[in-house]
Amino acid sequence: MARKLKSDRVLFLATVLLVGISIVMVYSASAVVGLERFGKPSMFLVRQSMWALLGMAMLYVVMQIDYRYYREPIVIWGGLACVVLALIAVFFSAPVNGARRWFGIGGFGVQPSELAKLVAIFFIAALLERRMHRIDDPKALVPIGCLVLGLVALILPEPDFGTSMSLVLIAAVMVFAAGLNYRYVFGVILASLPVLYVVVMGSAYRRRRTLAFLNPWDDPLGDGFQIIQSLIAVGTGGVWGRGLMNGVQKLFYLPEPHTDFIYSVIAEELGLIGATVVLLCFCVVTWRGLRVALRAPDTFGAFLALGVTTMVAVQALVNISVVLGLMPTKGIPLPFVSAGGSSLLINLVGMGILLNVSQHASSFEA
Repeated sequence: MARKLKSDRVLFLATVLLVGISIVMVYSASAVVGLERFGKPSMFLVRQSMWALLGMAMLYVVMQIDYRYYREPIVIWGGLACVVLALIAVFFSAPVNGARRWFGIGGFGVQPSELAKLVAIFFIAALLERRMHRIDDPKALVPIGCLVLGLVALILPEPDFGTSMSLVLIAAVMVFAAGLNYRYVFGVILASLPVLYVVVMGSAYRRRRTLAFLNPWDDPLGDGFQIIQSLIAVGTGGVWGRGLMNGVQKLFYLPEPHTDFIYSVIAEELGLIGATVVLLCFCVVTWRGLRVALRAPDTFGAFLALGVTTMVAVQALVNISVVLGLMPTKGIPLPFVSAGGSSLLINLVGMGILLNVSQHASSFEA
């Protein structure tokens, strides 16, 4: 058995810093929105602080649980059953901004698609550990394909294209890391292009978002409005920013500035310096996560760490790319930073799992 060591302090500190930035920036970005909608400027601040406290408590608890527990069949199949039932229940919930992604529990909205990513990582890591020796046998990967396609079939109609693609990318990275032959990788990519085209262009709102991304100035007051306002916020921030609470684009120019476009508010108020600090934190989380995966004492731990790291890194990359106009709008929050309880809680649980894997690493440099 590997010698138990301390958790990765650098990874932990980077995570705590992002959560701290979240609490400050969610208040700055949402005070006016909270006042206008609820008559309480601190509405979203209180919610985010409560979720942050719960998330940090969960991180501490999960960090004490041996990561090998997550490959037990009762955990994997029980988790999948709960996720599937929750995803089905979402379709009977009231729509929010035209989408059914949440259902209410005790006055709080729960987004089961976030939990779906974590449970899928457990399943894929456990399966790859047993079948790595025949990774190039298509039959060995059929269960992974069925799982991912099944979850995507439930998540995509919500509609939630961003989370669906995140789930596919997480699975793809894990399978590729297991040693899948390049021929299969390129074959799957080529085969998926027509499907991706149909999914994107077959939906009116996804088609409009894609066309708006290609040239937002064709419809500056319609579909191109979000991208244009985000770029204005980033561009006017300069090096040092306008100052905390002094941003302009959050004043009903940026839709939902405290969620998907909070990085725009950070860039405007804290400038290039603040935006770079946030970006560096995500780079540190990704670096240390991959480091944990490489030093994990067993194959399951390695794939588990890789999956959790990919989950955070992909979300951060997509969100920041959307804010900078490098990708079409996806509706994916910035991990740890955007307002939203489900995303924050699941990502902090993921960090707890990652920190536990680091405790069991055979060797680790602080």
